[in-house]
Amino acid sequence: MKKRLLTVPAMGALLAFGAVACGGDNTEQLSSWAKRVCEAAQAPITQSQAALADTGKVQQGESPADLQKRLSTDLGALAKTNQQLADAIDKAGAPKVDSGDQVQQGAVGELKQAAQGYLDVQKKLNALPNGDQARFADGLRSVGDQVQRLAQQSTEALNKIQSGDLGTAMAKQPGCKAGAAAPAATGTSAATPAPAETAGGSASPSAAAPGSSAPAPAASSGAPSAKSSGSRSASPSASPSKS
Repeated sequence: MKKRLLTVPAMGALLAFGAVACGGDNTEQLSSWAKRVCEAAQAPITQSQAALADTGKVQQGESPADLQKRLSTDLGALAKTNQQLADAIDKAGAPKVDSGDQVQQGAVGELKQAAQGYLDVQKKLNALPNGDQARFADGLRSVGDQVQRLAQQSTEALNKIQSGDLGTAMAKQPGCKAGAAAPAATGTSAATPAPAETAGGSASPSAAAPGSSAPAPAASSGAPSAKSSGSRSASPSASPSKS
């Protein structure tokens, strides 16, 4: 059975928001806040999309060591983008909405925790014994479970700033429009390789995890799709494929 793996779309959750009724006297202030966040978030989101797409690739003949190195690079990128998104929201200040300070700091805190979590998982991945196919595959399953939890945490953090009038303001910004939504990562995922013995006796990872889509709010994509106004975002599942 194929499962999504290392699809961390949470980064793209700032990209697509469903429109909700707007109004109030703080529209201009919210627009300014959204502009600061969206402009700063564009680059991190693009980088996270690239990392997400890469985790969905299965490269024929790729050795466990090379797979390990590639996925480690992707995890490092996801850690970096989570931190950059946290910094963008932090520097923008508290939005002019009810409990704006709590909303802002809640999102910042969770994104920073996720960033550190990705670094911890990266260290765990790097320490896996890629010379032992069975142990390596088991280790990747554990890594996948942790990444799934981190992806959910990132998605929930971004959900805090994408509802109501605040979500509407962000949806109007070029950097956060649904049209810029993260691309779906289709195909099998390389992250949970079930090493297969080749004719020559060398083990090559055969990873099967599917088409998980990168998250895009309001737009439906597999890695968390975040919709404005309380709609449930679909967070990417990072669990490895099981045979």
